[in-house]
Amino acid sequence: MTIFITGVAGFIGSNLARRMLERGSRVAGFDNLSLGSNANLRPILGHTAFAFAVVDLADLAAYRSALQTLHARSPIREVWHLAASSDIPAGVADPRVDLRDTFMTTFNTLVLMKELGVRTIVFASSSAIYGDLGDRELREDAGPLFPISNYGAMKLASEAAISAALESHLERAYLYRFPNVVGVPATHGVILDFVRKLKATPASLEVLGDGSQQKGYLHAEELIDAMLFARDRAGDRLNCFNIGAEDDGVNVRFIAETVVKRVSPQARISYGQGNKGWVGDVPRFRYSVAKLAALGWRPSLGSEATVRKAVDQIAQQEAGG
Repeated sequence: MTIFITGVAGFIGSNLARRMLERGSRVAGFDNLSLGSNANLRPILGHTAFAFAVVDLADLAAYRSALQTLHARSPIREVWHLAASSDIPAGVADPRVDLRDTFMTTFNTLVLMKELGVRTIVFASSSAIYGDLGDRELREDAGPLFPISNYGAMKLASEAAISAALESHLERAYLYRFPNVVGVPATHGVILDFVRKLKATPASLEVLGDGSQQKGYLHAEELIDAMLFARDRAGDRLNCFNIGAEDDGVNVRFIAETVVKRVSPQARISYGQGNKGWVGDVPRFRYSVAKLAALGWRPSLGSEATVRKAVDQIAQQEAGG
């Protein structure tokens, strides 16, 4: 039986596929390579238990044909649905980006799971579904939820579609609400953005916003640990978990200073105005991970240590090391 991963060539998907193979699972995945890349999969492309195809999941006919072929060859046991557009500003500029790549990929996945009789889905959701609740602690039972980005809106709509599918054809669903996740292979995010800016202009670093934006950060390795832990132990029909750090996080000023120290110590940092980096950015939030802790999982690194580790890894990635 096969574990099927959508968005498998992306940041999280490629790490998840590698970990699944290490656990002895047979893994297959599709990706449209809009943000992911073959390079991310290079360490596992030759693995005999791994299959990969470039497929546009928003194209239902193409998706159906490819998935039917895969399923006939090696029956799919469960789907880990990670495919989405993680570029929040792009979705604000053109809401069709998130409709297509964040929601329709979920909708089409659910349609095909029903057709093929696959009854378990693990879904990569996001803290963006909560919107901007200020200093209110973000718990899994918080509500009402009013996202402030199209990305968050389409992730929330995807959660709703999965919940409805449980009443018709799914047996079990896992909704994992991701925090700010960092690590390698980095494809987007503030650390990668800062490293690339400094490579282009080593003497200065311009930061969007005043640097006071503060959030918790979790390393990709620990995110996957948490997802697998909950998948193995949570047995409700609908399992919903925030995954994240147990502290109040770090601000963008700390991240900028850490990147400068590692990449270009002589650089001068200049900050913008206001506490938002872009439209749809939630400047600060307090993420409750008590539910996951009660299940028995806790991160080993705090946000500061996570950021330092990721800065070093991403600097090496961008230097070609």
